[in-house]
Amino acid sequence: MTPPTLPRCLLILLVLAATLGLRASDEAVIAAVRAADDERVAATMAADAARMDAIYSDGLHYTHSNGKFDTKKSYLDSVVAHRTVYSGYEYEKRDFQIATPDVVVMTAHVFITAGNGTAQNKNDLNIQAVWRLESGKWRFLSWLSSKVPPPASPVAK
Repeated sequence: MTPPTLPRCLLILLVLAATLGLRASDEAVIAAVRAADDERVAATMAADAARMDAIYSDGLHYTHSNGKFDTKKSYLDSVVAHRTVYSGYEYEKRDFQIATPDVVVMTAHVFITAGNGTAQNKNDLNIQAVWRLESGKWRFLSWLSSKVPPPASPVAK
C-alpha cells in the first residue's frame, strides 16, 4: 500500500476543516435562534408590544392548541390588551433543526400557563415553530401547538 500523497492529505484536511466549520456554524445558528426564542417568551410574558413587534415576523401564522388562528396583529393585540395573559412558560424539551440557512424548525414539549387574566390554565403542549432569518434577524414566523392527552387509564382485566 502506498502512502497518501501530499495533495490527497491536503484534500482530506480541507474536507475535515469544512465539516468542523459547518458544525460550529450550525451551533451558532441554533444558539442565535434559542436566544431569539427566549426573547420572544420574555416579551410575550411581559406583554411588551415593541419587543413582540421586533421578534414576531409580519407573516406570523399562530395556531393555538384549541384551533384558534392568529395573525401577528391579532395575536399582539390580544396579548397587549391582556385578553390573553401568559403567567408561566416552562420548556421540558426544546430542539432545533436547521432546514435551510434562513429557516430553523423548533419542536418542543412545553407547559404554558395562560388565560384571560382572571382564570389561568396550565397547558401541556407539543409545539412546532418556524424561525426565519429576515434582514439579518431571526424572526418568529409560525407556531402550531397541540395538547398532550392525559395518560391512558390502565385497562381492567
